[in-house]
Amino acid sequence: MMRRFGLAFNDWFEKWMFLIIPCSLIAGFLLAPALERYVNWIPFLFAYVTLTMAIGCGLGQLREVMKKPGVMGLTFLIAHIISPLIAYWIGALLFGADSPYVIGLVLFTIIPLGVSTVLWVGMSGGSVPLILAMVVLDSMLSPLVVPAGIAFLFDTAVEVEAGPLMLDLTILIVLPTIAGISLYELSGGKIQVKVKPYTAPVSKLCFTAVVTLNASAIAPYMYQLRKDMLMLVPLVVALVGICYALGYLSARVLRVDREQLVTVSFATGMRNISLGTVLALGYFSPLAAVPVVLSILIQQPLATLHHYVLQKLHNRDASQSVSRNVR
Repeated sequence: MMRRFGLAFNDWFEKWMFLIIPCSLIAGFLLAPALERYVNWIPFLFAYVTLTMAIGCGLGQLREVMKKPGVMGLTFLIAHIISPLIAYWIGALLFGADSPYVIGLVLFTIIPLGVSTVLWVGMSGGSVPLILAMVVLDSMLSPLVVPAGIAFLFDTAVEVEAGPLMLDLTILIVLPTIAGISLYELSGGKIQVKVKPYTAPVSKLCFTAVVTLNASAIAPYMYQLRKDMLMLVPLVVALVGICYALGYLSARVLRVDREQLVTVSFATGMRNISLGTVLALGYFSPLAAVPVVLSILIQQPLATLHHYVLQKLHNRDASQSVSRNVR
């Protein structure tokens, strides 16, 4: 009974995600005073989501992923070189190169790949081992990548405390991943099938809670953002959309398989926004945090749209393939 309910709920959630995620954002804003005390739960909720994804991966799968560095190299090239250059160019054109908004736009693209990408890749038929490997590696490199990127584009140094940052990333990603892989190996690869009716629905609820709590955390800043909304909102929407499109089109041109195409397109479009907000508020002026904060509102709804588009394109390609075979 519980197994059937869990699987049915999981299927229902994925079907209606395009409505659930935006509604959870709105709920976070409306209930911010009541939810503020629970914001510190976000790392633990993220960790559970990562663990749920990782129990589907074994050491053998990760070894296979590491034998294909080209896909990871393409993702990092788009995410942390091409996208920041586009963000800088667009921001400088509209606001001037010295604007703190430009720093915020660039910061969004330089921060590491988002942990929630693992969930979207898993739901959309991508390669969970590949995205886990990329998220872990990218996160470990972030203390070097973030300051170097900012210094290169703005000719200034940014001091990032690598110790606390690495500790947070270890809790969020590395430890849950190691635990999940260990459980996979100990069970002979059978654990995910056995526990999915229970872990998958809870993972979806945890992910929704993360989105809601993030919205509640930034609600106090919304009053400060009101004057710049007309220009910044369309700009951030365009930038996030460009990041998704770059990954999809690049993977399409290289003719990778569907798993890798889905993985790359989500990886290049999603970032660890919680980390980006902390960096923006901690190392720059509050105005630099504005684009990063706005990206919280935009990244998940666009991920929902991207998930929907990928499914439609896959169904179309499958139908065309069947038609060709019939002929």
